[in-house]
Amino acid sequence: MCGIVGFWDISRQISNEKLPEIVQQMANAIVYRGPDSTGNWVDTDKGIALGHQRLAIVDLSPQGHQPMICNDDRYVIVFNGEVYNFLELRRELEFLGHNFRSHSDTEVMLASFSQWGVEAAVKRFNGMFAFAVWDCEERLLYLGRDRLGEKPLYYGWVGKTLLFASELKALKVHPDFQVEINRDALALFLRLGYIPAPHSIYQGIFKLSPGSLLCWDGVSDNPQAQVYWSAKEVAESGVKQQFQGNEFEAVIELEKLLLNAVKMRMIADVPLGAFLSGGIDSSTIVSLMQAQSNQAVKTFSIGFHEKAYDEAPYAKAVAKYLGTEHTEFYVTPESALDVIPKLPSLYDEPFSDPSQIPTFLVSQLAKQYVTVALSGDGGDELFGGYSRYLVTDNLWKKVNYIPQIIRNLTGQSLTATSPEIWNLCLNFVGNTLGNKLSSLSKLKNQGDKINQIGEVLKLSHPEPMYARLTSHWKNPEQIVIGSSEPTTAFTDRESWARVSSFLEHMMFVDTVTYLPDDILVKVDRANMGVSLEGRIPFLDHRVVEFAWQTPLSMKVSNGQGKWLLRELLRKYLPNNLIDRPKMGFSVPIDIWLRGPLREWAESLLDENLLISQGFLNPAPIRQKWKEHITGVREWHFYLWDVLMFQAWLQDNY
Repeated sequence: MCGIVGFWDISRQISNEKLPEIVQQMANAIVYRGPDSTGNWVDTDKGIALGHQRLAIVDLSPQGHQPMICNDDRYVIVFNGEVYNFLELRRELEFLGHNFRSHSDTEVMLASFSQWGVEAAVKRFNGMFAFAVWDCEERLLYLGRDRLGEKPLYYGWVGKTLLFASELKALKVHPDFQVEINRDALALFLRLGYIPAPHSIYQGIFKLSPGSLLCWDGVSDNPQAQVYWSAKEVAESGVKQQFQGNEFEAVIELEKLLLNAVKMRMIADVPLGAFLSGGIDSSTIVSLMQAQSNQAVKTFSIGFHEKAYDEAPYAKAVAKYLGTEHTEFYVTPESALDVIPKLPSLYDEPFSDPSQIPTFLVSQLAKQYVTVALSGDGGDELFGGYSRYLVTDNLWKKVNYIPQIIRNLTGQSLTATSPEIWNLCLNFVGNTLGNKLSSLSKLKNQGDKINQIGEVLKLSHPEPMYARLTSHWKNPEQIVIGSSEPTTAFTDRESWARVSSFLEHMMFVDTVTYLPDDILVKVDRANMGVSLEGRIPFLDHRVVEFAWQTPLSMKVSNGQGKWLLRELLRKYLPNNLIDRPKMGFSVPIDIWLRGPLREWAESLLDENLLISQGFLNPAPIRQKWKEHITGVREWHFYLWDVLMFQAWLQDNY
């Protein structure tokens, strides 16, 4: 696990003496991603500069140092991540006549490029990676990213110079980096809580999309990244060519795949452990780790003193049953406050998933004991685990029974009345009638929910309903001054996989948006912020492909998701540790904003500050803030979006 940086100055504006100095300064900006060693390589004739920060995991010797040059001197690489099947590839390459001086996967990658070419070699890799490769013979620069997007890679042209890096802060070190905030991407951020690929917070700077390879010859004005692995094609082929075995055989096949995926991710020359929440996904990964380990696996979990958010007792029970060496940490408002100032720099662009706080804290905890930690991320998207899938699917089924003309009329009447008026009416009814209806006067945001139901009723297809229900700010263009919201996989029909059900559509959309751009960003930045390598067995592409091949009935059954995973887990844990409601990795931001975070939030949401900055319309923001702190409404998700942008803006400008 490392950090990579580099640039190609085709106009040769930078002097030869400055090339290594600048690329090293870029690498120094992300030293925490790889504190074990650093290095750079330059070709002064071509204006190419590559830089690397190394977190040594496999082959800790200097032989694994990067940038690395292949034996025939054709390819030079800087690489972030792991290729888990490198031993298998190495044996094949040795049979073909290749010799190796190290035990690193990086050298195997270079030999693979020499043997099969860059694109063909990447298709053979099983791993998480982002890399830059300079082809000295063909004078081509390749940028590549793993299939699911576990490792980040930003790139963009500043004048005639192509910049790239694992994180934005490294790009900003380059002397020619002068770009403006992308207001359109900011609108996407307020809707989703993250900025989806290929966009970034800066104009002209992009994220390389998962499963893509960009090749630039230094001449083309607008080279397009080529997809070498398509989640869309995997989903479509999977639902067409379904697994033909029965349920018992499906469990056996999944167990075989996951055991191998976990085993490959346990290869390390440094201490290794796992995150354990006590949920289905992490419990499965830890169970499979412990089943293949001769010693107690080190496990780590986070707890909350607020019982509604606390999963730590479940994690502790699972750890006790499996016999792991378990460590837990309880989050307090004080510990959260200590993390919040770090978030703008840690996440590098606006990012507002509140679980970023406990994710960083559990990473910080794990780093005290291990250098590599496995996690259970990805299970929900692959096996239908999110409760919103069933809720949204059931809602659409009920709505779809109503004729469209009646839905339109009803929807128009529900949305014609403002949420404030609905709330007043509900309060009046609750306070007047008493008894069972008295609870109406205590409900918050019911007017907004009525308006939202009205909007849903007017829809003629289910896909826009999911896009709306997963949105934070429903009309972000009204909040971000001068913005025009781009399309995303939620709204672009051409990008949708042709699957057989609405449930599968939601799972697919999340796999190409929420998973890489929220979950994996959260995990990567939190882990790397403390120099910890995170590994995710569920995102082994063989597991992903098999998940799409299994019938939906084996994933969602009797109103519950992850049936297949649950059945697998029953081989390792008793039912009482499996069959419980899903909690998720949430934090009490709503409570904290009214308490220990209130002063910090008020300073960032100051009306005069918002006006002077010129990015956000202060009126609706201030209204939501006042309603939230008085307890009239619950707007913490909306407000956290704005607060994370404001904190980022304050840290960067």
